Amino acid sequence: MTGPRDKRCAACGRSISAREVYYRFKLVLEGEQDVLDAPGGGGPEEDLEALVQRLSEGPEDARELEEQVHWERSGVVCAGCRSVVVRTLASASVDAGPH
Repeated sequence: MTGPRDKRCAACGRSISAREVYYRFKLVLEGEQDVLDAPGGGGPEEDLEALVQRLSEGPEDARELEEQVHWERSGVVCAGCRSVVVRTLASASVDAGPH
């Protein structure tokens, strides 16, 4: 009978043995916008049609566009990386503005 398998830290790549403490994480980034541009004079149907046409003609890949709106990752980190991640996210200002 085999026991739990070792896990790998998502941050540093180190193998975490089954006897070590590790931390699960789930990170979700969701795009939002508070103010939308005023419609171009047409009704909602025309605006939607123009958007669909612009997206279909544009150079962007559909998957890339989707990840700009919703990006999600999960995994585990070791104790050392946990403290770095917590420090990084805890020190970030709520309204940091553009980078």
